[in-house]
Amino acid sequence: MNKVRVAVNGYGVIGKRVADAVALQEDMALAGVADVVHDYRLQVAAQRAFPIYAATAEAAQSMRAAGLPVAGDLADLLANADVVVDCTPKKVAAVNKRAYDAAGVKSIFHGGESHALTGHSFVAQENYATAIGRTSTRVVSCNTTSIVRTLGALRTAGLLKRARGTLIRRASDPWEAHAEGIINTLVPEKTIPSHQGPDARTVIPDLDVVKIAVKAPHNSSHLHTWWVELTRPATRDEVLAAFRAAPRIAFVRSSDGLVALNSTVELMADLGRPRGDLWEVALWEDVLSVDGDQVYYTYQVFNQAIVIPETIDAIRALSGIEADPSASIARTDAALGLRHDFIHDRD
Repeated sequence: MNKVRVAVNGYGVIGKRVADAVALQEDMALAGVADVVHDYRLQVAAQRAFPIYAATAEAAQSMRAAGLPVAGDLADLLANADVVVDCTPKKVAAVNKRAYDAAGVKSIFHGGESHALTGHSFVAQENYATAIGRTSTRVVSCNTTSIVRTLGALRTAGLLKRARGTLIRRASDPWEAHAEGIINTLVPEKTIPSHQGPDARTVIPDLDVVKIAVKAPHNSSHLHTWWVELTRPATRDEVLAAFRAAPRIAFVRSSDGLVALNSTVELMADLGRPRGDLWEVALWEDVLSVDGDQVYYTYQVFNQAIVIPETIDAIRALSGIEADPSASIARTDAALGLRHDFIHDRD
């Protein structure tokens, strides 16, 4: 099998997870990771025997001084790659794209960048086919990914008319809690609707969705609450079946003791998930209620990991090694170990 050679530029919260996920795929090979730092993250990458590259000439000197085995610079990494996944900080990627294009390497970006950068935004279950063979795409943000997964599931079932939701955002990533975050207050976003609705329409153009966001003093995950108007009166079982039929949505229940964001985070650790990652949308089955043509539900988004499966599928789509969206999704999910139900798994 000819494996797709994947480079990861930026070895932070998302980059290290992408690198690990690529290493688990039978049809992919990790060409290496690039960064500008030499801290514990890159030291761990060296212990994993991942090829390490310096993203800049200045970084190469400090990385070597720290004892890192630097294999070369970013140009060297790109010369050995078919696809590069850019996981660099927000707005840096737009500059990097010129280097990727010049090297003839296909590129994947994430939700911190604008749709205009690539002209294509990606969520596997909705528009995998339109990404096949493209030179670049953008995997949308964690919250937009969750919106497309859940509302896309209702839309596929012919149930979705319009949706209105509230997002309770985490204040910072856990590893940045010492430097960022808020305490003992809530901060409403200055714009209503928030940007996630328009962003979701870059994937599903006719989506009737409005989102309001508030930043809260926690760092474990995001929480979404939704009111959705259906196309017709439906039963609770019909709505649950629509979610169950979609990929990457998993049920949790308050009756199992999963009563809050921290409960689900703890469950991921107990299940032995790497880094405690939750790749699925965790939807509370026993909270969901239906009243005629109205449905109300709540779910959790683990922002550090939810986009990882989408990124793996985007690699397959751009490289053209898999034309069937369902086949790629199934392959990715099997390699990572995604589930439809964490306690009472029906798989």
